[in-house]
Amino acid sequence: MKDSAVLLIDCPDRKGLVARVAGLLYERGANILHADQHQDHELGLFFMRVEWALDGPAEGSAGQADGPTTSPEGFDLEGFKAAFAPMAAELGMRWQLTSGARQPRVALFCSQYLHCMADLLHRWRTGELVCDIPIIVSNHRDVEKLAAFYGIPFAYIEVTAATHNEAAARQLELLESKGVELVVLARYMQILSPALVARYPASIINVHHSFLPAFTGAKPYHAAHARGVKLIGATSHYVTDLLDDGPIIEQDVARISHRDQVEDLVARGRDLERIVLSRAVRWHLDRRILCYGNKTVVFD
Repeated sequence: MKDSAVLLIDCPDRKGLVARVAGLLYERGANILHADQHQDHELGLFFMRVEWALDGPAEGSAGQADGPTTSPEGFDLEGFKAAFAPMAAELGMRWQLTSGARQPRVALFCSQYLHCMADLLHRWRTGELVCDIPIIVSNHRDVEKLAAFYGIPFAYIEVTAATHNEAAARQLELLESKGVELVVLARYMQILSPALVARYPASIINVHHSFLPAFTGAKPYHAAHARGVKLIGATSHYVTDLLDDGPIIEQDVARISHRDQVEDLVARGRDLERIVLSRAVRWHLDRRILCYGNKTVVFD
C-alpha cells in the first residue's frame, strides 16, 4: 500500500516480543493491516513483519472504537520511531522502518538476453512493481531501444578484461549519482566488483538460470541436459562476493523429458527466469524479505 509503513525485525527469540511490538503500535494509534512472524528454533531467532496504515482509520473501524486513534493528519511515523528505538535496543533488535509513500529507486542491469528486462519493464509500467527506475545499464547496446521505449535513461558501460576496474568505478559512480537503492541483474552476464557488492548489501538481486545450488556457472542448461535431469529450474538470490552463492529468495521448476534438447531447456527456462526474478523484486519492494546468515525469510 502506498499509505502504509512496514517494520521488519529480527532478534534473539524470547517471550512477549509480539505483545511488546503490537502494544506500542496500539498505544500510538496504529491500524495494523498485516502481521507475520517466524521463529528459527534451532538458532533461537525471531523474525517479524508488521504493516500498518499511515492515514487515519475509517470512522468506526473495527478494533479502534475503544482504543487510541490516529490523528486526522495521519500516523506520526517519526514519533513512533523515537518511541520504538529504546525498546529495540533493550531487546537486541535489528530493525528497518520504511514508508510506502516513498518509492525505492531501482537500477536495472542486463547484457544481451532481454526477456527478463522486458518482463520487468512491463510489470513496472502496469503498476505491478512500484518503484522509480532512473537508469538501465548494459555492457551491450541491445537493450537501448527498449529503454528508450519506456523513457528510461540508458548507460552503455563496456566491460573487458582491460577495462574492468574502470567500468566498475563508473557503475558505482552512476548508481550513487542516481540515488539507487536496489540493483536488479536481469541476466547481466558480468561479475560485479567487490566495492559495488559491498555498497549494496542484500540490495542486489540476481537471477540464475539454474535451480541453485546445482549447475552454477555460465551454461547450466547445457550441464543439466548432459546430466539427464528431469527437472530444470531458475533461482533469484541476493548477490554476495561468492558467485551464485547468495541468500536464495525464490525458485521455480519445470518438468522435462529425454525428448527435450538444450534449446528446449533454454526456452522453458526463460519463462522460469522471468517468474522468479519478478517475484523477488516485488517482494523486496514490498519489504517482505529478511536475510540472516545465508538464508532468507520471505513473509506472506
